[in-house]
Amino acid sequence: MAKIAFMGAGSTIFARNILGDCMLSAPLRDSEIALYDINGKRLSESEAIIGAINEACGGHASIRSYLGAENRRDALRGADFVVNAIQVGLYDPCTITDFEIPKKYGLRQTIGDTLGIGGIMRGLRTIPVMADFARDMEEVCPGAWLLNYTNPMSILTGYMLRRTGVKTVGLCHSVQVCAGGLLEGLDMKEYLPGLNHTIAGINHMGWLLEIKDKNGADLYPEIKRRAFAKNRSEKHYDMVRYDYIEKLGYYCTESSEHNAEYNPFYIKSRYPELIEKFNIPLDEYPRRCVEQIKGWDEERRSIEADGAAKRERSGEYASRIMEAMLTNTPYKIGGNVLNSGGLIENLPKEACVELACLVDGGGIQPCYTGKLPLQLAAMNQSHINVHLLTIEAAATLKKEHIYHAAMMDPHTAAELSLDDIVSLVDELIEAHGSWLPKYR
Repeated sequence: MAKIAFMGAGSTIFARNILGDCMLSAPLRDSEIALYDINGKRLSESEAIIGAINEACGGHASIRSYLGAENRRDALRGADFVVNAIQVGLYDPCTITDFEIPKKYGLRQTIGDTLGIGGIMRGLRTIPVMADFARDMEEVCPGAWLLNYTNPMSILTGYMLRRTGVKTVGLCHSVQVCAGGLLEGLDMKEYLPGLNHTIAGINHMGWLLEIKDKNGADLYPEIKRRAFAKNRSEKHYDMVRYDYIEKLGYYCTESSEHNAEYNPFYIKSRYPELIEKFNIPLDEYPRRCVEQIKGWDEERRSIEADGAAKRERSGEYASRIMEAMLTNTPYKIGGNVLNSGGLIENLPKEACVELACLVDGGGIQPCYTGKLPLQLAAMNQSHINVHLLTIEAAATLKKEHIYHAAMMDPHTAAELSLDDIVSLVDELIEAHGSWLPKYR
């Protein structure tokens, strides 16, 4: 019987999907499940919903909740798998701070959870909590695998892999939906059966390097033709990534609202017309948070009603990974791992990269990719600079490395002077207060 600890179990929808998948898996359905959170109300709601799903699936699992940091070690004790889905600082106050203070400097964002000044600050306030998790795991479940779903993915997973002894893989569903979503958006769904594709790069900017139909024919020429035509004939939700196809030659994993802020090209105060041209939703993440908070009670009732409904496994990797390790049955994923040994030859070995991995009883074995096209490696490298500097700041508590990370961020550097960047960082550190450790 496996033990699964879910950190951030108050993320009810996500916990339902991951743990519901486990309850539909024969090797996992009798697991001991530890639900951990620091919010008692949300933890109680999740326990009720997960319990209802368990009963609907036969009641095989045992479920127990653990509230607060004082009970964290007990939640983790003896775990085989630890799923991380925490959000440190929540929407209010931290996300509000990450968006509103940069606006004063003329710096606009869409999501702010992966890169940019918002991603940097989110990483800096999350790493200390995950470092606490790591210390506990090294003592009470030293053999456990950490499955990290929390953003900023590359920063957090990279920190865990380089600065702790915890076996870690980062997981993001954008890999799973990338190729299929592209074909559906271009009315090419007939090519989905038997589709073959290769993705490699970094989280939220993994490149769709190859996409072929069941007979091995390259689909990119037709994709390029249709993407070019669609961007010029209509407004739609994926205009930035279609522009990548035209300008860089390749599509990437994460959405256009994310990628709009991952580079110096699209959100520019000197070119405000680009926002409309590429249909870029500024302040998208705060807007989603407000809507989710406003509609939570109704959504919770819907989830509760769904608890006893017949379920099918989701497309999330977590339960498949656990199953593959426990049964020694090979399974292929797109995972975030260290670039050890030059899996992607033209990215640094310290980088956290996203690529194909084989999972079995031996753990997770990343697959060699080779070299990325130079322009794609350059795009990834501009992110990796920020990842490594943010990790260095968190590990050393030196404020200068936060400045450096923000200076190297493509969007921030394209909009602000160096003096403004230093001032912005100082103001954000002060505003976040106790959500951050003391930097010197």
